[in-house]
Formats: sequence, structure tokens, C-alpha cells
Amino acid sequence: MDIKEVAFLAKKASIKLAAADTELKNRALGEIAKLIEKRKEEIFKANKEDIDRSEKESLASPLLKRLKFDESKVSEVISGINSLIELPDPVGKTLASSELDEGLDLYRVSCPIGVIGVIFESRPDALVQISTLCLKSGNSVLLKGGREAINTNRILADIIKDATESVGIPSGWIQLLETRDDVNEMLKMDDCIDLIIPRGSNEFVRYIMENSNIAVLGHADGICHCYVDKGADIKMAVDIVVDSKTQYVAVCNATETLLVNQEVAKDFLPFLIEKIVDKNVELVGCDKTRQIVDVAAASEEDWKTEYLDYKLSIKIVDSTEEAIDHINTYGSGHTDSIISNNKENVETFMNLVDSGNVFWNCSTRFSDGFRYGFGAEVGISTNKIHARGPVGLDGLLIYKYKLVGKGHIVADYASKAKTFKHKKTNKEFIL
Repeated sequence: MDIKEVAFLAKKASIKLAAADTELKNRALGEIAKLIEKRKEEIFKANKEDIDRSEKESLASPLLKRLKFDESKVSEVISGINSLIELPDPVGKTLASSELDEGLDLYRVSCPIGVIGVIFESRPDALVQISTLCLKSGNSVLLKGGREAINTNRILADIIKDATESVGIPSGWIQLLETRDDVNEMLKMDDCIDLIIPRGSNEFVRYIMENSNIAVLGHADGICHCYVDKGADIKMAVDIVVDSKTQYVAVCNATETLLVNQEVAKDFLPFLIEKIVDKNVELVGCDKTRQIVDVAAASEEDWKTEYLDYKLSIKIVDSTEEAIDHINTYGSGHTDSIISNNKENVETFMNLVDSGNVFWNCSTRFSDGFRYGFGAEVGISTNKIHARGPVGLDGLLIYKYKLVGKGHIVADYASKAKTFKHKKTNKEFIL
């Protein structure tokens, strides 16, 4: 079956899926969780084949870490599915209502986007997260994972397909793509595909945007920052920075650059070095940093780099304003955190840092759809329209206007026989 047929089937299925009730979607999600647990040994076997092949091909260490799908990943994805089941159905919610005139009521009602194409990296667990979010939000999905995870992705897609079709979800709603040619063809299919979510490098996301008429939602780099303000609690700051950098390095919400106010640097940096040394983190710093601690010199390129590894660049700044300027210059608009006890500086930082996620006294690693309670995520968006930050259920919805009248015609208003009221109401759309 070629991609045009695949996309057509997904489009056809999306019409029926948009009308699926909450009970059916939740039952399908429950079946996915059960079947993943039941067939996990098949998943582990497929994943080992992918890892063994990727090691022989010298796949980069961060990608190898993302590729692993073990018992803990099974537990995580099942937990994510269960949390998704508990969430309210986002489809069919009345977002706004107004009375245009007596008996003529206008409603803005949430609905699925339709068919979503997602191109993602080597994480097989992302396939489960993406597909289950699309299911709950009533969208069909075309999935293109990395070649390195091909066997794991195949078995996971088969499990999800079998589980959902067994309870009555329309066939064709989930499709797995496997070649680069499929991606290039997908970019041309604006008649079937409504949204593309690419997850990858700046260059890759830019390529997608420049070569398709389909709307694109996503982010490229995750160049995240922690800023330790003057007067910050030193122990708290160290704990947050260590967690932000090392809790899991191969992800887009891990901190890559640490900014430290000059008034706290002499107290903070030696304590940080003491705590982070056991994590084998390579440190590079500006000239002022190197006068306090023994680290290698940071280059201009370091401020622009997403390491996805055990490496951290450090810069000492004179003020909160300088920290903000650095972040807005070199950051990727993903996630940035201030550690501070000064509410005025915090307010300035949180208002002026131009990122989708801005935190106070907590780790950048909290920037995640599951941790936000969104039931996992399809990705992080640094866009400023439609959806921003972790894209969960709400980011996979759009809306339609529903107008309910009682024989109303425009001629009456054009002739001034009737006039509009345009009165805001709190009515729910109910037939």
C-alpha cells in the first residue's frame, strides 16, 4: 500500500473517529495498556535487535539512550495511558457561546484537527504517547519514527492497531511510515493531512516548514537555561541545577546553559562542582567562571548548543536583565528557570523571558506533558500560535462554530426588520 492510500484511509477513519464517544475511546486505551503488558517480551526482543544493530552502526550515545524500551518504559507508558483515561474527553466542549438574536445561538465547540503526521526521533515510547493522545483527542495519525527503532516501532504500532480495532475504533486511524520517501510524499498531501509535528534538529524542522503547505507545529532545539539569582538559596539552587542537567540528559528539557549572578557565583559554583562531579559532567565556562572554578573555556558556539549529553556551559552575568538578554539571544524558546528569593527579579524574568515554559525555583525537567497532567505529549511547541509548550490533548484540538436558529434568515437583518443582540451567554451546546 503506497502512502497516498495510507493517508486516504487515515482521512476516512478520522471522520468516524471524530464522532467516537468517550467510553469507546477509553476502552480502546485500556486495551492498548493491557496488550502492551501482555506482549512486552515481543517488544523487548524487537528493541534488543534495534539496539544491537544501532551499536554496530555507532549510533550516538544520546540516541542509544532514547532508543531503549525496557520494563521501566513499559511501566511509564502504561501509567501515561491510565492517566489519559482519567482525563475528561476534550472533544465537544463548548468553549464560548453567544446569542446573536432571540432564538439564534452561536457556539464555539472543540473538535479534532483530523489527520496528524508526526515525525519523531529514536524514542519508541514516543510512538505510544503520540498515538494514544491522538486517539483520545479523536485524530488519525501517521507516524514516522527513526530508522534505528524500526522493529520496536513496528511491534508497538501493531499492538495499538490490534487493540483499538478489537473494540471498534475505525480501521486505518493509525499508520506507520518507514522511509524518507514517505516523509517527502507526506509533505505534499495537504488534501489528506491537516497538521505535521516534526521532532528533530533545527535544520530538519526548517526543511519541513519550507517544503510543505501543511501547517507545522513543533520545536527544534531544546536550549534550556537555569539562572541562579543573587540571594538565591544555595542548596536549593544546586539541587535544581543538578536535577535539570543530570536527571536525564538526552531530552529537550534538560538544562544546557547555567547562568549565575556575579554576587552569588563565588559561593555557588564551588558547591555546584562538589555536587556535580560524581555525575561526570563536562563543564565549560566564561572567563569570569574560570577565575572561580577550574573548567575549560566556553566558546560562542557553546551558548547555541543543545548537548543532550553530560556537558554544561556556565556564564556569570551582572544582573537579571543580562540573564534575560542571554536567554532571549541564545535560547530556543523552550524552557528556562530562575532560582531566586527576589520576587521583583522573578516577575521580571518570568514576564520577559520569551519561552513557552518559564519556571521559578524548580527544575527545567518538569517541562513535560505527563508532568503537567496533559496525559503525556506529542511534543513541545515553541510556536506562538495554536499551541505552545508541551502539546497534549488541547494542542491536538481545533474548534468549529455551530449556529442554531429557528428559521432565521439574513434578509430580515439586511432590511433592518431585526437587529443583532450579540449577547454573551454561558450556554452549553446541547441538541
